[in-house]
Amino acid sequence: MGGKPINDFEKDRFLVIGHRGAAGLRPENTLASFERALELGVDAVELDVRQVEDTLLVFHDERLERTTNGRGRLADTPLSVLRGLDAGGGERIPTLDEVADLVGERAWINIELKERGIAAAVARFLRARPALRSLVSSFDHGELERLRSLHPEVPVAPLFETAGSATALLRTARRLDAWSVNVSRAGATPALLAAMRDEGMRALVYTVNRPEEARSLQAAGASGVFTDRPDRIVGAVGPP
Repeated sequence: MGGKPINDFEKDRFLVIGHRGAAGLRPENTLASFERALELGVDAVELDVRQVEDTLLVFHDERLERTTNGRGRLADTPLSVLRGLDAGGGERIPTLDEVADLVGERAWINIELKERGIAAAVARFLRARPALRSLVSSFDHGELERLRSLHPEVPVAPLFETAGSATALLRTARRLDAWSVNVSRAGATPALLAAMRDEGMRALVYTVNRPEEARSLQAAGASGVFTDRPDRIVGAVGPP
């Protein structure tokens, strides 16, 4: 990555992004998971952010049961209790600050906003860490607009579950002045990827764990993939 800002990356570079770190190898969204992804040589790590008591936590679900030994809603649980939970393998729920400290300049970070109203806190976090290379994504495109209004320099990426038409995606991407569109594997049709490529817009595809699938998406025009298994994907794809 060479310490360059994210916007300076070559448009043709095919990116391998560790989904929630290396979620297929270590407990997702934990420091152990992010460290393993970095060891394997990912270009970036992707993580999910929620806010509890003015603290940005790296956590995907609204509830605790799937990934911790806790019960109930994250938002209803005191921060002191959350920080004492086991998030898998003895790991705890990390703060966004802790993950940023771990990653440093080793890769860039894709921060997914999981809650409405969190844009201001994330903007403050990024302003306090101007050297952090980051991309902010969300299914809530209005929240991305709020982030851009507060911190126009931050690269953003609207998320799409079902892609719909390339025209609609591009309209959203242009309104946000997006760095990429992040689209599900089901929505990443060859026609959509070709349209994105022809318009000079990056398309990052989630979640891809088979090397042959990553190579096929690269050939179809994708700009990169999110993967739970960076051990399989890093090195399996090459320059276009």
